[in-house]
Amino acid sequence: MTPQQITLIQNSWTEVVPISETAAGLFYQRLFALDPSVRPMFKGDMREQGLKLMKMLGLIVNSLTRLDELVPAAQDMARRHVGYGVQPAHYDTVGAALLWTLEQGLGSKFTGEVRAAWAAAYGVLSQVMKDAAYAPA
Repeated sequence: MTPQQITLIQNSWTEVVPISETAAGLFYQRLFALDPSVRPMFKGDMREQGLKLMKMLGLIVNSLTRLDELVPAAQDMARRHVGYGVQPAHYDTVGAALLWTLEQGLGSKFTGEVRAAWAAAYGVLSQVMKDAAYAPA
């Protein structure tokens, strides 16, 4: 990720924050439409789950310039997610749902450049997480 991509992500995130509850609902709606098999992994209140998701995304977005802090936290989270039944292919589905949600929420502000920045960041982070959770020891 380039500094410009980080700036694009952080600037676009400020547009998502005011609509975070709606964005979370859209995200989970899309996720479950793309892969209904993941629905049973979410056992609690989906509104609360959405708040957790948005908080975590905010932490990630604000930590993109501090990868030395972000990477270990993401690795720990990935290892915990294995216990919930998360498989490597689920990361692709989550990425697709995230990009779709951002497109819906940001509308015309979700330019090709902004999309590419988010895709790059998600690609790096998801690979770090998959490596931590599924790579042989």
